[in-house]
Amino acid sequence: MGWIMERDRVQVLDESWNVLAEVTFPQVEPGIVEINHTFVDESLRGRGVAGELLGRAVASIAASGYYARPTCSYAVSWFEKHPEHAALLA
Repeated sequence: MGWIMERDRVQVLDESWNVLAEVTFPQVEPGIVEINHTFVDESLRGRGVAGELLGRAVASIAASGYYARPTCSYAVSWFEKHPEHAALLA
């Protein structure tokens, strides 16, 4: 299992390069990305992978100097549980 960081997404891939988990955050306006999709394969659910995805995405977004607009239900919930990242919200 490997973690892949890209400009607008974070993925977890298996040895055959199949996507096991991902979060996507495309830029929708200058300086603003939309966290619009979170997916975790059944085989990884309950292991904290979704939280790790969001944590890595938020770190990447912050490092880029962007703000985030969470629209997928998991991302909305994640930000509610992590108020220390509220300054990142658009």
